[in-house]
Amino acid sequence: MNILKFFTAGSVDDGKSTLIGRLLYDTNSILADQLEALQNANRKNDDGTIDLAILTDGLRAEREQGITIDVAYKYFQTEKRKFIIADTPGHIQYTRNMVTGASTADLAIILIDARNGVVEQTIRHTYLVSLLGIKEVVVAINKMDMVGYSETVFNAIVTKYKALALQLNLKQVTYLPVSALKGDNIVHRSGQMAWYDGKSLIELLEKVNTEEQQQGPARMPVQWVIRPQTDDLHDYRGYAGRILSGSFKVNDKVVVLPSGNRSTISKIEFFDNELQEALAGQSVTIHLKDNVDLSRGDTIVNASAVPHESKLIEADLCWMDTRPLGTELTYLIQHNSTLTRCKISELIYKVDINTLEKHNASSFALNDIGRVVLKTAAALAFDLYGDSRQNGSAILIDSRTNLTVGALMFRAAVE
Repeated sequence: MNILKFFTAGSVDDGKSTLIGRLLYDTNSILADQLEALQNANRKNDDGTIDLAILTDGLRAEREQGITIDVAYKYFQTEKRKFIIADTPGHIQYTRNMVTGASTADLAIILIDARNGVVEQTIRHTYLVSLLGIKEVVVAINKMDMVGYSETVFNAIVTKYKALALQLNLKQVTYLPVSALKGDNIVHRSGQMAWYDGKSLIELLEKVNTEEQQQGPARMPVQWVIRPQTDDLHDYRGYAGRILSGSFKVNDKVVVLPSGNRSTISKIEFFDNELQEALAGQSVTIHLKDNVDLSRGDTIVNASAVPHESKLIEADLCWMDTRPLGTELTYLIQHNSTLTRCKISELIYKVDINTLEKHNASSFALNDIGRVVLKTAAALAFDLYGDSRQNGSAILIDSRTNLTVGALMFRAAVE
């Protein structure tokens, strides 16, 4: 049973937390003690109904203000699939939190209030979905009960959003009329909208194909070199790591980067079993026929599809620190298991994510997003983010505080 990771985004009070709560409630994924706590902690309703948003609004400030601040993760499953949900905040000041929650997602649910239609925050969140390379998008037009379940209202919002999706090159978009509060088209199909003959939200989520998103060039950063110092395993040398994308097979010809040494896979171990083929997402131990120089931070790649190697990289940057970016400072860059020093050598532009306009940049402050050129102390073996989200991204770390200050998406190797 495979896992679908998705996140919700939308403006304040669009109903993100309520939608997730409805998913959990209607799929019977709430434990009895949680249900009792919900009834006791009911903060809004005097009619005995349950405020489902409490399921994800875990922080006291969230419950007091009725907003989402931090990223809340929830897990549930149906007979067909397991799910990991990230409930991300909609406020502009929490853009960094949204980027964090969305960075590993396979699918985005963008909520739109049927009364308000496409607003600035819708544009911002859609831009971030496009920037992060999330291909599957569900546009849930919520609160249809407050517009009389009007097909005309739904169609008008769909028309406007399609223009935005076209501008941002989003191709796999599904439009869904829902009421998270009433439960229309969340788990059960609605009897209020005979004009809609599509699937419910859970039916869409159960059928999304994520295998294509895991495909790509074979990449495995080495996290640990296994070399037991015992007589019976004196010749044992394995390289352990998690396969980021693609697959490796026994007898595949591979290249070890950054050294460039070439070899052939002799054996693949997965726990106590030997595999003929290892797939993306599996943590395995690879053995090579040749005794090559290889250590933590190196990357094993398929010889027929070698990644870029460069010390100068053009990248999109989401700045996450309250202190502004300093071009005079040296940062640490963590790219998979590789850690090296770097500087931001050029600020190319910043994006106004409310209008999508690009402006010349002289600085980057909290939640700013734009394009930069960075120079690393050691060459990185990377793919472009559009080809591999896993091997085309990295984080920036402030070496003075060890705090993560930026998220990077590699766009080009600079010659």
